[in-house]
Amino acid sequence: MFRALRAYNYRVYFLGGLVSNTGTWVQRIAQDWLVLQLTGGSGTALGVTTALQFLPMPLFGLWAGTLADRYPKRRVLAVANAAMGLVALVLGVLVLTGAVQVWHVFVLAFLLGTGSAVENPTRQSFVVEMVGRDDLTNAVGLNSASFNSARVVGPAAAGVLIAALGDETGPLFLLNAASYAAVILALRAMRPGELQPAPRTPRGPGQVREGLRYVAGRPDLLLVLLVVFFVGTFGLNFQITNALMATQEFGRGSEAYGLLGSVMAVGSLSGALLAARRRAPSLALLVGGSLVFALLVVASGLMPTYALFAVSLVPVGVVSLTVITTANASLQLGVDPLVRGRVMALYMVVFFGGTPVGAPLVGALAEAVGPRASLVLGGVAVLVGVLGSLLVLARRPGVAVAARLGRHPALTVSAAPERARPGPARA
Repeated sequence: MFRALRAYNYRVYFLGGLVSNTGTWVQRIAQDWLVLQLTGGSGTALGVTTALQFLPMPLFGLWAGTLADRYPKRRVLAVANAAMGLVALVLGVLVLTGAVQVWHVFVLAFLLGTGSAVENPTRQSFVVEMVGRDDLTNAVGLNSASFNSARVVGPAAAGVLIAALGDETGPLFLLNAASYAAVILALRAMRPGELQPAPRTPRGPGQVREGLRYVAGRPDLLLVLLVVFFVGTFGLNFQITNALMATQEFGRGSEAYGLLGSVMAVGSLSGALLAARRRAPSLALLVGGSLVFALLVVASGLMPTYALFAVSLVPVGVVSLTVITTANASLQLGVDPLVRGRVMALYMVVFFGGTPVGAPLVGALAEAVGPRASLVLGGVAVLVGVLGSLLVLARRPGVAVAARLGRHPALTVSAAPERARPGPARA
């Protein structure tokens, strides 16, 4: 389960990421709570904040992927983490001085998302350079385990700190700003001779289009990206729905909201550790997992009490991480190293790119018909979207689908991808 930690470079990076991820989750809870304070509990404002934080990914993500393919990834990661730490520091100072307004949060959320748009595809494509292909699936699972270990601690700690500080969020942003130093120190502590860098893509016109053409010629990759789009856009909006379920549906405060994030993270951490045990990803696991995820989201929206809702988030977390880690490893193992950064950037664009549309929609829907209905409708949208994508792509050469119902239902999704290779970039 932990075999990728044998690599020194990955080990120090894993520890640095664990510290930084904890700070990130503390800030997420604090940011949401701050917006609710400044707007009197507006779900729409909460959705706009989330949308602005993820908007840079579709705007700049593909360009950021070319940076990951073109420049040393350690250097790109260090600069991106320093920039995100500065944004968190500014927000903390604004809150502590009493000068913060909701538009400040909007602007800084966008800037934080811009740093993340550069950092995410670079970090994703850097993993294989630290551990090699044989341990990539394990490392992807362990990365998710690190993220969700922090997610167990971060939201609960944020909720307790906010309550202990009398609903003050400023110090939490300063904590997150300091946490980025852990990643930067880990990058500096690496042993360059033990890395396995991919060939760098030379500068040239048309590199983004080259990456898009590569993916367009691979129906198996398109299926992965479509599943990720529907799950990310309509299913993974718990940052909004948990806040509104806790405060509006169940009449609870910041501690109860933070606890929901930690409970879901327990399931996510379990899913990540299970993923780390798998030797190889499969399309059947990806598609089947996304359908089960959709049904679990619908079920969570129907839970009558806070306790049952919290418990329902555990299996949601398990299955969501199964889907995410399977999609991530499928793409990294299935692409040419020369375009890995751009393909992973496209993955991040698709995964988070729907959030600027989905998050405000979920927030507005929750205000109009209640958070329960927004959860149920989101799960239905994932179910319909994944099944529709499967039916459309099954008609193309490269993807074969077979389903069996009855006492022992089974789903088989196999790929015989066209051998699309990156050619010379053209304008």
